[in-house]
Amino acid sequence: MFVIPIRPIPDSMHRRLFSILICLTIVSCGELQQVIDQFPEGGGVTEAEIAQGLRQALNQGIEKQVAKLAAENGFYGDEQVRILLPEQLQKVDRTLRNIGLDQLADEGLLLLNRAAEDAVGRATPIFVDAVSGITFAHARDILLGNDNAATSYLKGRTEIPLYDAFRPVIKGSFERVGADRVWGELISRYNRIPLVQPVNPDLADYVTREALQGVYEVIAREELEIRTRISSRSTLLMKKVFALQDGFSSGP
Repeated sequence: MFVIPIRPIPDSMHRRLFSILICLTIVSCGELQQVIDQFPEGGGVTEAEIAQGLRQALNQGIEKQVAKLAAENGFYGDEQVRILLPEQLQKVDRTLRNIGLDQLADEGLLLLNRAAEDAVGRATPIFVDAVSGITFAHARDILLGNDNAATSYLKGRTEIPLYDAFRPVIKGSFERVGADRVWGELISRYNRIPLVQPVNPDLADYVTREALQGVYEVIAREELEIRTRISSRSTLLMKKVFALQDGFSSGP
């Protein structure tokens, strides 16, 4: 019987393996700090500056994009955020067009979007309040997160208060732009058609939810611009902060 001798692992090898394990642990727990440490002494970025730089980026997205939605055709003129009819009203739309009421149906869709445009200006104070409360723990997650991490943060902080702020404004906007009158007539005419199932949708709830999705969609666009285009970073601090993200994304 032959016995193959097993050589003991030298102490130097033990030390090397231990060092590798330690390095892997540090990489998993200190990713952001590694990136920060790559900057020259005196040119680094503090944790407070990272948080402030992200506040500036979020505020830039809010000021640019929410203002666009609040303008005429902000919703209606943008195919990605245009508010379409809910499923319950799509059959109303088709039926009315079939009996020659195309113009009235077109006006009804337009006015849903006009109501959203009228209300969206109320979003800015709520967003600004959410951004003011950002901490470094949030900033780190956002900086090293995916392309819409900042928008996801805002959504988590603002969706409920925004809905509460939007809904009554949407109802008031329905009256101001005439959506309540037009849709009242549309639904009334449809419900008088023989053999159809009457409908009575909560349009204020529907438009409020669709408007919110539009707000988050356009802010996510601006976030992507800031993350991927240096020219979109409008302050020196934003350039410094997102350079950390750029360095982490590109790897060693």
